[in-house]
Amino acid sequence: MLKKPTFYSVIIGTELLNGRRDDGHFSFLNRNLIDRGWEHKANFIIKDDVTLLEEVYSLIQKDPNSVMFSFGGIGSTPDDFTREVAAKAFTNKPLKRHKEAEKIIVDTLGERAFPHPVKMADLPRGAKLITNPVNKMPGFQLEDRFFFVPGFVQMSHPMVITVLDQFFSKNIEKYSCNFVVDSSEAVLIDIMESLPKELELSCLPAFIKDKKSAEIYLAHEDKDFLEQWCTFFKQELHKMELPYKNV
Repeated sequence: MLKKPTFYSVIIGTELLNGRRDDGHFSFLNRNLIDRGWEHKANFIIKDDVTLLEEVYSLIQKDPNSVMFSFGGIGSTPDDFTREVAAKAFTNKPLKRHKEAEKIIVDTLGERAFPHPVKMADLPRGAKLITNPVNKMPGFQLEDRFFFVPGFVQMSHPMVITVLDQFFSKNIEKYSCNFVVDSSEAVLIDIMESLPKELELSCLPAFIKDKKSAEIYLAHEDKDFLEQWCTFFKQELHKMELPYKNV
């Protein structure tokens, strides 16, 4: 398992961008990551475009800690090219017939597996299967960190839960400190620049009773370290006579 995985999702489907369908994947995956103490680094919703998909996969692969969930395009119709692009981007080799996947497809569909559905067993080399609890047509994974599932939420979401439970069940607990300052963000920049880089920082504008405020969020895995810098921040606010409220 990666020490500090960074999570990406790729949601493929022109129908999502032209309004024919609504996306059901991002909020589902994001919620399940947060519930386990993880966070998204990026989410891509892209049209059915071979070149664009390859570029997105290549970008994600450059992150040495990347974990990716890719939704859609693993079927056998002409617009399903995820398997082929994944093979090129992640293995730089052509697809190869996966014997276990082939057996599952043929056993499930019988004669209907030919000539086209059986092509779903042509996978990137080294692929491991992800069980599909709905219609048995498997998804696949590479390196235990790149996961490819169908576009149908009824199939993909149980598959994603299985993957998360197996590989990314729980992150190290993170502690947080959250407060709202009666000040604009600009006034607080010097304090924020004094904080150590390993401390997670978020500063969001807020309006309370039509008065501009700034919501500060600090987080870290070390509780004592967090409390030290949270106290520092509040002491600096006191020096500047800026009131704040814990939230």
